[in-house]
Amino acid sequence: MGATQPSTTRYRQPVSLFWWTKRRSYLVFVLRELSSVAVAWFVVHFLLLVTAVHDGPAAYRAFLDWSATPLVLVVDLVALAFVVLHAVTWFTLAPKAIVVRMQGRPVPPRAVAAGHFGAWVVVSAIVAWVLVVML
Repeated sequence: MGATQPSTTRYRQPVSLFWWTKRRSYLVFVLRELSSVAVAWFVVHFLLLVTAVHDGPAAYRAFLDWSATPLVLVVDLVALAFVVLHAVTWFTLAPKAIVVRMQGRPVPPRAVAAGHFGAWVVVSAIVAWVLVVML
């Protein structure tokens, strides 16, 4: 009745904290997942901008002054790099996620990715034109 069962322990090989840096595919995967933090930062930054605009000229000026500090500029530049990585990896992944057919035949994956990148360039050009010419 009082018999104890032997404990079974399995050997687990120690894994380095930075195991994901050893292969490029793992590194890109982890960086892409981390890029979601940068996307969240841009959303928060934009919401702070909208709030400042709503609160009036003084709040907007204070927001612009805060946004021009070196720390915020560095965070924005790093976040921009991560968002570009996020977009590039997403657009290259798109042909695996969707199969486009034209006249019953699948469109080549490179053409699907090229369409995404082309749309990105066109939309970016339109936004740049609006920012430069219209404002």
